[in-house]
Amino acid sequence: MNTIRCPHCNQEFEIDDSSYASILNQIRTHEFDKEVHEKIEQAEEQHKKDIKLLEQQYSNQTQQEIAKKDAEIQALRITLNNKDNEAELKKKAELAQLEIKKNTEIDAIKTNLNDEITKKTNQINLLAYEVSAKEEEIERLKEMKTMLSTKMVGESLEQHCEIEFNKLRATGFKNAYFEKDNKVSESGSKGDYIFREADDDGTEIVSIMFEMKNENETTATKHKNEDFLKELDKDRNEKKCEYAVLVSLLESDNDLYNSGIVDMSHRYPKMYVIRPQFFVPMITLLRNAALNSLQYKKDLVAIKNQDIDIANFENDMNEWKMSWFNTMKNAGKKHMEAIEQIEKAIKDLEKTRDALILSDKHLNSAENKLEDLSIKRLTKNNPTMAEKFEKLNPQE
Repeated sequence: MNTIRCPHCNQEFEIDDSSYASILNQIRTHEFDKEVHEKIEQAEEQHKKDIKLLEQQYSNQTQQEIAKKDAEIQALRITLNNKDNEAELKKKAELAQLEIKKNTEIDAIKTNLNDEITKKTNQINLLAYEVSAKEEEIERLKEMKTMLSTKMVGESLEQHCEIEFNKLRATGFKNAYFEKDNKVSESGSKGDYIFREADDDGTEIVSIMFEMKNENETTATKHKNEDFLKELDKDRNEKKCEYAVLVSLLESDNDLYNSGIVDMSHRYPKMYVIRPQFFVPMITLLRNAALNSLQYKKDLVAIKNQDIDIANFENDMNEWKMSWFNTMKNAGKKHMEAIEQIEKAIKDLEKTRDALILSDKHLNSAENKLEDLSIKRLTKNNPTMAEKFEKLNPQE
């Protein structure tokens, strides 16, 4: 990890090696851009100086040559005036030759000067072409960076979206929920962020599952946006969100995704792919569309609630019926048990009654036998005992 300090707020940030390399690359690009412009200005200034110097040299040389030749011509003219016609013709011929030579030399100087100017111009044009190509590349990258809204050094795409949302939370999304999706679903996956908003009575206005995807330009394997749509749609369904939005920096050269909000509903229901600069407008667009249909949602919720109330009433009634049936069943069971106990008690009482009747018969029989009891009867078949009783009380 590398630590950098903000020159404005002195706050320190820790960034990984790849982000640090990206920052250095941006700084080098800025320094290169500055150096290129300085070199262009220096080259243009030097070019102007060289041309001015060459023109001055040419002018001075030409004036000198002209003055020299004029002096020679004047001298020859003076000499011709003092000589005969033959000498004069000779001098005139020499003068003509000098005129031709002078003009030839002047033309040669002009040609050399033009060649030198052309050479310098070509060199400057070549540097200017290279600079222009570099400037176009820099401008393209700047436009891409502006379009992709990378506002903070070391700031991740998720942090950027969260910061952009929090800027408007207090004023535009008071009842909104926008938090990182930390709950892993049964399938073992989760999205990045979930946005939900409800009105004052708790009716949900709109819900969005967000997935943020960024990719370093130096990454060997380049992903496509469509590589993540299937998983995002599954997360949307498992977390019961109405919409799914992929906020992506992938495929930076793709004109389709760079043009604006891309509707992917032909692949997955209520699915969109956007660049980061459309993050807040996307939420606003879906929320405003949902507000227009909020009353229909409330009516649908009311109907569902009515259905739920009816279903709950039916369930309660069925539960009461089952409870009543079970109570009656238990009561019937206890009633049968009571009847069985009564019948058993009756049988026991009948047995007791019969036993008492039999006992009564036995008692009556015993009483009758007791009345018939006498010593004579007892000693009827026992002469020994009869003799003894007679001895004790002969009268008896």
